[in-house]
Amino acid sequence: MATAVAEEIKPNSTKEKILTAAIELMAEGGYTGASMRKIARKVGIRESAIYNHFRNKDEIFQTIMKNLFSNPFEDFFIKRPIEEYAIKGKAYLLEYAATIKLLTFDSKNEKFFRIILAELMHNQQVRELFMQYFYQENIKKLSNAFFIMMQHNLIRSADPILMAQEFFAPLFYYRLQVLLMHIDNKPTTALSTIFEKHVDFFWESVATQESF
Repeated sequence: MATAVAEEIKPNSTKEKILTAAIELMAEGGYTGASMRKIARKVGIRESAIYNHFRNKDEIFQTIMKNLFSNPFEDFFIKRPIEEYAIKGKAYLLEYAATIKLLTFDSKNEKFFRIILAELMHNQQVRELFMQYFYQENIKKLSNAFFIMMQHNLIRSADPILMAQEFFAPLFYYRLQVLLMHIDNKPTTALSTIFEKHVDFFWESVATQESF
């Protein structure tokens, strides 16, 4: 499957306002909860005006999908090449966890995440993209990082893919937990340091004596 590329949308343009309205409506009620009429009303334009920018609601959804699955962690790995930064060991994992934490508590990314969860059960394309960009791509890159750490005797030798899965899974769970608590208007203060605590706990279980 080709890599999803986010479309460049001019800030404050009508097209951006349409997408923003659609994202908010889909985050609340999924794909079916965002009719063209509701989108137009939220933007404050005539429904017919939407068709100057999008052919139909499906095109709006596809544009949103490109933003959803343009790999939200890609920037992390671009700015911190694995071959160069993985030798930082625990510090590298803390930076990765901090990136997920920022996404977790960012309101726009939370809306994206809500749309993903709402569509996973009945949209095969969303499931395939989710598995590729939210799971497989991250596991592949993290496993490469762990392999390099093993080569530098920072962590004990083990299956790097399994290690990547063990590291990534709790971070995803914490992101889901924060979302669910936000939906129910519950405080998330208790989870403010859980990402860092996870890295501490994980590192203690895999690190060699030399890396402590």
